Amino acid sequence: MALIDDVRAYVPTCEQERADRALILERLERDPLVACREALAHLTASAWCVDPAGERTLLCYHNIYDSWSWVGGHADGELDLAAVAARELAEETGVAGARLVVAGPGAIASLETLTVDGHERRGRYVASHLHLNVTYAFVADPGAPLRAKPDENQAVRWVALGDVCKLSSEPWMCERVYAKLIARTRELAAAGLLGA
Repeated sequence: MALIDDVRAYVPTCEQERADRALILERLERDPLVACREALAHLTASAWCVDPAGERTLLCYHNIYDSWSWVGGHADGELDLAAVAARELAEETGVAGARLVVAGPGAIASLETLTVDGHERRGRYVASHLHLNVTYAFVADPGAPLRAKPDENQAVRWVALGDVCKLSSEPWMCERVYAKLIARTRELAAAGLLGA
């Protein structure tokens, strides 16, 4: 199915997802540049990577946000956002070959609209904008080698689910995104979809 069909078929888990799903659909329907960074609100994909037992997730210390966070990146014209998330996971952490978990229609695990404050990136100012984010769940071997991507993050490590919000310095992300993904991870583990 096309991305727009997957987003339409996705069943929101909370009010935040209902509101953000509506915005993502509106932009997919109306903005032909929605997959490009030039759009004020543009598509991004995130990878929520967990171990096979669903007890730990892979976080990086993000340079721009100055916080431990998930991994992800811009669509840059690509509408196969699961592939974008897998690519970003490999690029930002060194983890290659992680298994995509079919968590919902099109394997979507969650939806969110993320505000991005203006910032400097590679010597250029980037104006404030919105990320229309689609999150995918992946399973990877916690024993696989990790590496940071210095132009984006300072460190990469596996973190117990219960410690994610202790490490993150972003209260909104903890309350609205990470708490939701931790609950989702536990559901997927209980359903036997993570492989432990």
